[in-house]
Amino acid sequence: MKALWLGTVALLLLGAAAGAAEIEVKMLDKGTEGVMVFEPALVKIAPGDTVKFVATNKGHNAETIKGMLPEGAEPFVGKVNQEIAVTFDKPGVYGVKCLPHYAMGMVGLVVVGTPANQTEAMAVVHPGKAKQVMTALFGKLAMQAAVQ
Repeated sequence: MKALWLGTVALLLLGAAAGAAEIEVKMLDKGTEGVMVFEPALVKIAPGDTVKFVATNKGHNAETIKGMLPEGAEPFVGKVNQEIAVTFDKPGVYGVKCLPHYAMGMVGLVVVGTPANQTEAMAVVHPGKAKQVMTALFGKLAMQAAVQ
């Protein structure tokens, strides 16, 4: 009986892990939306999913933007020229930037489940073109929410 119970628990845990998705985001010098971009720049995932930021072109990294992550979530900082895989467990909006190209507008949004911290995230001030790109990303998020 104990072996049956342990087997059932193991299968449930494997099923939960198998249900988690991994999304790939490329860090590019040039993409469909212009130069110095994350592609895709807006990702909607479920808690427990992983986003792999791939250094497709050299000179890029992915890291959280201060003030743009849910309460209790851990910030992350990827190294330049290296991919980083991040599992997002806490629901909310996460702002992501490439530090060397932040002012050039190389930013992205990862939305995990319900974006409860969206108002706080939208209030963060960004340098240069990042302000314009982030405004456009929040606009896309709002349009997607209106359609659903």
